[in-house]
Amino acid sequence: MDERWISVFLDAQAAEAGAARNTLLAYGRDLRDFAGWLARRNSDFACATREMIEDYLIFCDAQGLSVSTRARRLVAIRQLYRFAHEDGLRADDPSLRLKGPGQSKRLPGTLSLDEVERLLEVARDTGRSDAVQMRNRCLMELLYATGMRVSELVELTLTAAKGNPEMLLVRGKGGKERLVPLSPPAKEALTVWVAEREAEDARLLRDGNSPSRFLFPGGGVTGHLTREHFFRMVQKMAVAAGISPSRVTPHKLRHAFATHLLAGGADLRSIQTMLGHADIGTVEIYTHVVDQQMRDLVLNHHPLAKPEDDL
Repeated sequence: MDERWISVFLDAQAAEAGAARNTLLAYGRDLRDFAGWLARRNSDFACATREMIEDYLIFCDAQGLSVSTRARRLVAIRQLYRFAHEDGLRADDPSLRLKGPGQSKRLPGTLSLDEVERLLEVARDTGRSDAVQMRNRCLMELLYATGMRVSELVELTLTAAKGNPEMLLVRGKGGKERLVPLSPPAKEALTVWVAEREAEDARLLRDGNSPSRFLFPGGGVTGHLTREHFFRMVQKMAVAAGISPSRVTPHKLRHAFATHLLAGGADLRSIQTMLGHADIGTVEIYTHVVDQQMRDLVLNHHPLAKPEDDL
């Protein structure tokens, strides 16, 4: 019976949610492990209680599994029971509001608004030619304005960016597509870069060469700028901006996008949609980042939080 649940669930994830193959394989492994644990206790998915799930997570901890592995297994269980409840396999969802024991309290590293502004300013002048500087500025503006994953950014096609769009269509994990809005600076940088790309394509065609279909072409086998190249470029920008390169990665800019939006009043559902996350629980950690920043602000700047000698 449990194997049938897993099979139906994975089929639905592939067909409806567009889950990637590696995600499906991980779900299958994790759910079969949970099913085996339940079977040894004469239970199954249909009868498992919230307490049983908690006991299973404690068992995983006792087995020495890493925090990330235990968190991943909890996500798989949550997704299974959400599907089972919606599909009528169970009248309830025993995984609701379940907190996994030993889940990581580490907050994602992010950057301040001032640091991001310095990076964007540096990007304008980074590059050996005007064209490269246009490209670099466009890359950085798009990354911070949309919160795209690096792979999504470098794989954007030129067609998707033509026509002075207000939003970009992004293909994310599992081939799922979403629309992300562009800020005025990002839209301006994109317009300038698209014009440069179209002029370059015209030159290539005149010379009998085929232009690239990617917005950010590269000379490697992929045909587009690689994530590794972009990572090295961002590290150099960090040094030029006076920021420790250990604190700056393309993914940190994705975190900054989410954290700054939340601090500005955006709701979690909207941020979840723009980031392309299937589970809102994944973005809830940003509320802790903002809470910590608020606490630091009060402790550092509120007059009553200062030592009496400083008053």
